[in-house]
Order: sequence, then C-alpha cells, then structure tokens
Amino acid sequence: MLCTRFAVACLTTGATLAAPALAEPMAGTAAKKLLFAPVKAEVEILPEAGLPQDMADALVMVGEGQPYYGAVAIAPEEGLMSEATVAAANFHDTGSAGVAVLAECNAKKKTASDCVLVAYIRPKGWAEAGFSLSSDATAAFKEYDMKTGALAVSLSTGAFGMADGDGAAEAALANCAAKNDKATDCALVVQN
Repeated sequence: MLCTRFAVACLTTGATLAAPALAEPMAGTAAKKLLFAPVKAEVEILPEAGLPQDMADALVMVGEGQPYYGAVAIAPEEGLMSEATVAAANFHDTGSAGVAVLAECNAKKKTASDCVLVAYIRPKGWAEAGFSLSSDATAAFKEYDMKTGALAVSLSTGAFGMADGDGAAEAALANCAAKNDKATDCALVVQN
C-alpha cells in the first residue's frame, strides 16, 4: 500500500510491488531457507537523502513497526511532511517498493526536483539472499504444501497467491491476480 502525506500513522500495511523474477520457480524447501521471520523490521535511512536527525529518528521509529519490504520517498524541496511524501510497505523487495514510491511521489510533487528515496524497510538482520517475499507472503508461506504447492507473486503490486494439489500453478496465478486488480503480472516463483 502506498501512503502519502507522511505522518506517524501514514506507514500502514499494504502491498504494492514484488519479488525478483526467477527464470524457473524454486522448490518450497529452497525458498523457505531464504526467508526471514515475518515480524521484525529495521529501517535503513539513506544518507544521500540528507534528512535531519530528528526526522530520520522519527522515520526509523515508525518504519520498524511496518511489514517489510518497504521504502519512503520525498520531494527534497518540500520535505518529509509534504503531500508528496510516499511510503510503501509489504512489498517483496525494496527495489520494487522504491520504484513505486518514487513514481507516486513524482506524480504528487509541486516542485521541480525529482523525488528521492530516504529509507528502506527490511527484515531485521537482512542480507541479500537472491529471493525474498513480503512479510505477509512470508507469514502465509508456513501453510505452503511442500509436496504439491505453488506460489505466485506480482512484480507490480506485491500481491501473491498460493495453491496446492492438481492445477496448483494455475490456481496460484489466479489467486495472485484476484488479490489486486492491478496485479496483471503474476508469475510463479515457487513450485513443488
């Protein structure tokens, strides 16, 4: 979900973009090993954004309570508390979250300068693993059927869908698309 007009309550749960596309879906056991616990997040303030320390501290405090993966963008000439500030959480990776918040921020800004990323929200203890799922998808993955399951994600919305049994791949794709009207790019990323 994208949030605009940043305030402490603005960073709310939602889904907006998704995980890296894989050439072939990976097995459930391999995917499970690469996932983080779906409860703790940490915030990386990007130093190049030049946020004053008090605003950076407030952003960290609020961001740590959000589902990973996420990003925050601002219009530099308008500051953190402007209508153009956009936050997104519960994506499948920070890159996708960053693309979404920059596009939304640039559409809302009233000044000439392009928006900039000021923060990323990631799982506590994050390190690049080559595969990631949103906090909600990670929590749902505990129900994944390691024998006949399939998981699809949307690269543009963060939606996901799971299914198992005969026709699991097609059902996971349909479940993913049904979660968000804009999820027209669901792709299979895990399949057994």
